[in-house]
Amino acid sequence: MSLRQVDEEIDVIIKKELKRQQDNLELVASENYVSKAVLEAQGSVLTNKYAEGYPRRRYYGGCEHVDAAETLAIERAKKLFGAAYANVQPHSGSSANMAAYRVLLRPEDKVMGMALDHGGHLTHGHPLSFSGIDYRFVPYHVSRDTEMIDYDELRKLALSQRPRLIVAGASSYSREIDFRRIGEIARESGALFMVDMAHIAGLVAAGLHQNPLPYADIVTSTTHKTLRGPRGGLILTNSSDLIAKINRIVFPGLQGGPLMHVIAAKAVCFKEALSDGFRDYQRQVVNNARALSVALAALGYHVVAGGTDTHLFTVNVKKTLGITGSKAEEVLDAVGITCNKNAVPFDDEKPLHTSGIRLGTPAVTTRGFKEDDMKEIARIIDLALKRRDDEDFLRQLRAETLKLSAKYPIYED
Repeated sequence: MSLRQVDEEIDVIIKKELKRQQDNLELVASENYVSKAVLEAQGSVLTNKYAEGYPRRRYYGGCEHVDAAETLAIERAKKLFGAAYANVQPHSGSSANMAAYRVLLRPEDKVMGMALDHGGHLTHGHPLSFSGIDYRFVPYHVSRDTEMIDYDELRKLALSQRPRLIVAGASSYSREIDFRRIGEIARESGALFMVDMAHIAGLVAAGLHQNPLPYADIVTSTTHKTLRGPRGGLILTNSSDLIAKINRIVFPGLQGGPLMHVIAAKAVCFKEALSDGFRDYQRQVVNNARALSVALAALGYHVVAGGTDTHLFTVNVKKTLGITGSKAEEVLDAVGITCNKNAVPFDDEKPLHTSGIRLGTPAVTTRGFKEDDMKEIARIIDLALKRRDDEDFLRQLRAETLKLSAKYPIYED
């Protein structure tokens, strides 16, 4: 029986979400549209199979086909990133980070990670995250003047604090991160080095951002965002000493049975990322982000760090317009532009309000948007925020957004 016949309520919700994705301009930097092939693999009969363990070392019978799928995912991930080892079983980026910490750290060890409001991630030491609870995190920051990482200050902090581990990577930092330099700082200070490249994995795969594998002890990632695959995690390393430890920590240390349907979908996305067109796609993602940031800056908006080298950037709307990020998110949603409120460096607003919004271009680029479309989106954003109290005008802008989104349909059939 079909979903509609079994559960009409859920069927209706899914159809409404499809329409929202089709009608809205998706500028949430951590979201993307997977291919129909990825959807097909993730919605396959592999969801029925339990497969605790690793290929050819399972605790259940009947795993010969899922073994083949996981082996393909592993080999493709290794080829994509130039890694000696890949574990494709983590259910999420957060669980991949938890596994990496368990491999490299003991409870209460000191770790340096980028402060959340300066661009870091919850799992890089936020006090309400397991990372901040289990380990003693010392945050590093961006420069107040440039809003970019001050590597000299990072070095001074590392030499004075002598952490067990330095974590690099970000969720809202728009400039290219110099992994080689941070790796040198880690070695000088006697620290291990881990990179969470969840946001930029697609750019790294395409050779448009420095690859952290030659410099880091462990690299973690998600498989969605710029990589354009299913929601899930990934762990990579070139250290033969860490392979067995990572395997034991992921299973049985943190997880039971792997999600074989998701792993098959990861294999598909890795194959897509190895294709000739993927580099062109990633280059367009970056070009679109730059075009949107330049257009907004020209309209008077304060773009954090002065622009972007990646797929995202943050706008300080409080400094520009005197409104909170939550208000800007609400207004833009009303005109069919989806983004998220986001803290900015040295933010004095609470996390539920923030002073900024984060904008990203992976999803609209997947649809086919180009630089001229980014200028049009910037115009709509500007008009919406400046005339945020004019409901009639916002409805007119909503019609413009619908016309723009209709030019680039998704999942047409």
